[in-house]
Amino acid sequence: MGIIQVDLFLTLDGVYQAPGGPDEDRAGGFELGGWQGAYFDDASGETIGTSIEGLDALLLGRRTYDIFAGYWPSRGEEDPIAAKFNAVPKFVVSRTLTDPSWEGTTVLTDVATEVRALKERFDEVHVFGSGDLVRTLLREDLLDRLNLILYPLTLGSGKRLFGDGTVPAAFTVVEPPQAFPKGAISLVYERAGTPATGVDISQLTQ
Repeated sequence: MGIIQVDLFLTLDGVYQAPGGPDEDRAGGFELGGWQGAYFDDASGETIGTSIEGLDALLLGRRTYDIFAGYWPSRGEEDPIAAKFNAVPKFVVSRTLTDPSWEGTTVLTDVATEVRALKERFDEVHVFGSGDLVRTLLREDLLDRLNLILYPLTLGSGKRLFGDGTVPAAFTVVEPPQAFPKGAISLVYERAGTPATGVDISQLTQ
């Protein structure tokens, strides 16, 4: 049985929108794109690259798919990330897309059934961005691992990973946190059931 892993770049206030460039995703009038670059360094780049090397399928929501499909196919094969993304099977969750432009893409319409079947076929299915899809995967108990890189800034606007309506979930740290030279931190969690609530902390400190 494989795993579904989400790879996300987040600000301290939980924004994941358009880390890679100012025009990557301007949905909702977002004008603060391209915030990741100021904190990029060789160490964080190596960690991101290692994670990408391990994937053998991509699973994306429709908006992130359109962004990726408009960028990665045009990158030369000398770019190892482009080579990987272009080579592996790609799956996009959409009820309206009928003719995907990115070679090797399959359209999925039933998250609960079709995404669950991916875990039988692949060792590591990776999701990038795709906040709506991530929340659906949590709700359907299909998300196994969160691979987050947290950046030392707040934006105050933009798409946030978690908000009202997020399914309560607990996670456990499975790798030591890793701090990078320019201030970003890698955090890797696996799903660990439901959160423990109702605990009176004062009873634990007596």
